[in-house]
Amino acid sequence: MTKRPMIEWLGWYGVTATILAYALVSFLILSPTSLLYQALNFTGAIGVTIETYYRKDYQPFWLNLIWAFIALIAILSIIRSLYA
Repeated sequence: MTKRPMIEWLGWYGVTATILAYALVSFLILSPTSLLYQALNFTGAIGVTIETYYRKDYQPFWLNLIWAFIALIAILSIIRSLYA
C-alpha cells in the first residue's frame, strides 16, 4: 500500500470514529465518561489530524489535535479513577 491510500484511510477512519462516538453518546448508548467513547474520540481525532497535516489543511489539523489532547486527558483521568 502506498503512502497516500494509507493516509486517506486514516482520515476516513478518523471521521467515522468521531461520528460514531458522537452518535453513541447522543443516543445514550455510551456515557461521555466511558473509556470506549474517549478512545473513539482520541483515535478518530488522530486519524483526521494525520490526514489534514499531510494535505496541509491546518484549521482542521489544529482542531483535531486539540480534540485528541482533550480526549487523551479524559482517558488518563478515567484510567486514574479506575485505580483510585
